[in-house]
Amino acid sequence: MYRKLTDKIHNIGSIDWDRRIFDQLVSIPNGTTYNSYLVQGSEKTAIIDSVDPPMFDDFVKNMRVHNVNKVDFIICNHAEQDHSGSIPMLLSLFPKALVVTNEKCKLFLMDLLDIQEKSFFIVKDNDILSLGDLSLQFYLTPWVHWPETMTTYCKEEKILFSCDFFGSHVATSDLLTDQPEKYIGAAKHYFAEIMMPFRAIITKNIQKISKLDISIIAPSHGPSYKNPKPIIDSYKEWCSGETKPFVAIGYVSMHDSTHSIVEYVAKGIMDGGLNVKIFNLANSEIGELATTLVDCSTLILGSPTVLAGAHPLVIYAAFLANALRPKLKYISIVGSYGWGGKMIDQIIKTIPMIKAEVIEPVLCKGIPKDSDYKNLDLLVKSILEKNK
Repeated sequence: MYRKLTDKIHNIGSIDWDRRIFDQLVSIPNGTTYNSYLVQGSEKTAIIDSVDPPMFDDFVKNMRVHNVNKVDFIICNHAEQDHSGSIPMLLSLFPKALVVTNEKCKLFLMDLLDIQEKSFFIVKDNDILSLGDLSLQFYLTPWVHWPETMTTYCKEEKILFSCDFFGSHVATSDLLTDQPEKYIGAAKHYFAEIMMPFRAIITKNIQKISKLDISIIAPSHGPSYKNPKPIIDSYKEWCSGETKPFVAIGYVSMHDSTHSIVEYVAKGIMDGGLNVKIFNLANSEIGELATTLVDCSTLILGSPTVLAGAHPLVIYAAFLANALRPKLKYISIVGSYGWGGKMIDQIIKTIPMIKAEVIEPVLCKGIPKDSDYKNLDLLVKSILEKNK
């Protein structure tokens, strides 16, 4: 059975093959899953997380397959509605069930879903809930990626129910994989757009859960990992301060001047032995740029001047980069203008959270000329030297 984790634990969540955008913000070209786990102890039954409300009917069908006619506990690891949104409907089906969560998450759920206080059973860090022959232990793991997030561990089955931690947006029937390398790319994309700003505290949370004996990591999105080491090691790498000598260039060009500049700079960098990836922001998926920023050392933003400022798509890319706080070492700006403007100042003011060294920007009046190419050569030389 593709939903079976162990004899007593099954994934009864939903596979959303069709969803293409998450939170009206994050592109998910491969769909996603809303993983909900049925844990059947000898005395009590628990459901860990629910599903996004539009998938509730599918959720109920999956419960029927497993003859779920009694639920004692609904574990909520995270209050965001793709995990919690079906809890009110679950409570209508199982009115005696208790919502098990931490105090901070309880307050969120009361605000977001109007769940009444009498329905909660509050747990603290390291608390254990007995289901008879199985037990669930709770670990507070804040800021992966909300402040109230926790993870749940079943010691007897050695399963960590990690919520968004170690997740990935990918619709798959391979809900328990022993080939984690197939999904590391999707997990990196997920990390880039959701987890990257919280690298420091995620590192502490990795240290916390690394003390556990884990055979399976079961996140709330994407596959569960029968061999958890590769995904844990990937998170350690992405959260570290180390970058790769690699240049990402995000640009927009209106009349080809900025395009010419970007092509010239990229060729010079590649000729110098450094890898480059170019994103035309007018037609690139912004999540791909975000994923590249997880570990690249250098970002160049290229823009024409629009009404004395940067192109709006470049400002959006800068705003996103600032919000994600990648571990960039260097950043620069190139572009063109017609009569003047404050494009450089505007972009710099948009990225105050990026603690990278700014390499001298190069702006050309119209198409690049001999003096501009000399300045671009200096920019390329500086990037190559700093990335040695």
